[in-house]
Amino acid sequence: MNNEKLEKKKEESATSEYDERVVSITRCSKVVKGGRNFSFRALVAVGNRNGRVGLGVGKANEVADAIRKGTENAKKEMIGVPMSGSTITHAITSKYRSGKIMMRPASRGTGLIAGGAMRAVLDLAGIHDILAKSLGSSNPVNVAKATMKGIESLRNKDEILAKRGLKSLL
Repeated sequence: MNNEKLEKKKEESATSEYDERVVSITRCSKVVKGGRNFSFRALVAVGNRNGRVGLGVGKANEVADAIRKGTENAKKEMIGVPMSGSTITHAITSKYRSGKIMMRPASRGTGLIAGGAMRAVLDLAGIHDILAKSLGSSNPVNVAKATMKGIESLRNKDEILAKRGLKSLL
């Protein structure tokens, strides 16, 4: 009995270290002989607001199940975010299908200037100062995945110097 309680506490503490945000919920209908069957797709972003973020999509016949599946998928797809203080290391543009995004580092105190699905992902990543713009598609899935692709392609100063075969200046 005590072991079960300890396992539940461990699971709760593991899940409580990450914040989750439902970015969008979409209802889809399939017309069959008996009428319409509705299903739901949930886009969920998960992060610890300290340099780790993930994005997941869950599909189910109930909203709660879709959100749960999306959260599980997001936790599996977690990535690290290279940061310079409270902003990103360098400017970047990224594209996923028709979703194009542009992100630029900003000076301290600027705030999180981004909209829609980008804002949710960047906020959960722990980025406080950034200038970001969504160009092209306004589809939340494409914008969020383009944001994740852009975050993945960010590099910090040490990685770039090592790739060039140079030593750090400091």
